[in-house]
Amino acid sequence: MTDYVTALVDAHDTRTGAIKLHGRAAFDGMHKAGRLAAETLDMLVPHMVPGVTTGEIDRLIYDFVGSKGGVPATLGYRGYTHSSCISVNHVVCHGIPGERTLKAGEIVNVDVTPILDGWHGDSSRMFLIGDVPLKARRLVEVTYECLMLGIEQARPGNHMGDVANAIQRHAEKHRYGVVRDFCGHGLGRLFHDAPEVVHVGKPGTGPELRPGMIFTIEPMINIGRPDVKLLDDGWTAVTRDRSLSAQFEHSIGITEKGCEIFTLSPAGFTQPPYGQ
Repeated sequence: MTDYVTALVDAHDTRTGAIKLHGRAAFDGMHKAGRLAAETLDMLVPHMVPGVTTGEIDRLIYDFVGSKGGVPATLGYRGYTHSSCISVNHVVCHGIPGERTLKAGEIVNVDVTPILDGWHGDSSRMFLIGDVPLKARRLVEVTYECLMLGIEQARPGNHMGDVANAIQRHAEKHRYGVVRDFCGHGLGRLFHDAPEVVHVGKPGTGPELRPGMIFTIEPMINIGRPDVKLLDDGWTAVTRDRSLSAQFEHSIGITEKGCEIFTLSPAGFTQPPYGQ
């Protein structure tokens, strides 16, 4: 049985396992934090080119978020020492920025979570580096479609299984694998909160969606099998079969009539190539 509680607008919020139902003030805070996340990803567009290192991208993110009064949530989180996660090609998620140089033909996910006035704005977006093969571009397109089809199901009275099933059906229609090992999550004052938002499931199952819920939807879609493995660094997850993987993520809130997306791009960048 799923427990729901009215959220306290308190910077010292804690995770209890219950799904929090937030009020308008929380939604306003999430819109501001989400906009900063989207602006951060927008800012990166001219920098995502062959020859740049993932460490240089991470430093741009740190400087930009700080200039807007925010703090990267990942910096210091469980010992993590960077301002973003940058996942290239077969890296599914949680790629660690460093000296790796991006090359033409690669696909890259950048995941950012700035904290602004105590609220977490969590979003990730795919980037195409130079001229990318059609097979990879198609994976990116379908992954974005999966995200938006999931969001279409995010409305009161539906269930998490409806969101998951929309994602799973679309991905598997294209013979792609949907990652099971990682999922979306509730957020707000906390980086990770209830509920878990899985991306495979049956309609009508899982927690009911109620107004005031805030969570991420972030499908990870592989060209090959859905299986992943964790590297020895304890963070980086990769596809077991070395196939390409893509991901998009939005933070949303359930309203009386549907949902609000907190992390829409102010520049109108939805899926790559951006601004072209």
